[in-house]
Amino acid sequence: MRQIPAAPMWRSSSYSSGNGQCVEVADHLPGVVPVRDSKLDAGPQLAFGASAWALFVGGLKDRSPR
Repeated sequence: MRQIPAAPMWRSSSYSSGNGQCVEVADHLPGVVPVRDSKLDAGPQLAFGASAWALFVGGLKDRSPR
C-alpha cells in the first residue's frame, strides 16, 4: 500500500455542482492519485496508481454522452 503525503491539494471535478456530494482527488503527486469523499475531509482516502486512474478517467470519458 502506498502512503499519501501529509498535505495533498484536493480538488473537485469541474462537473460537480458544488453541493458537497462529490469525490475529490489530489493532483501532482508522483505516481499516485489520492481520492476521498468531499463530505469527510478527515475520513478515509483511497490511493490509485496514476496509470490506473488515467485508464479509469479515460473509460468514463469514452462512455459520456456527447
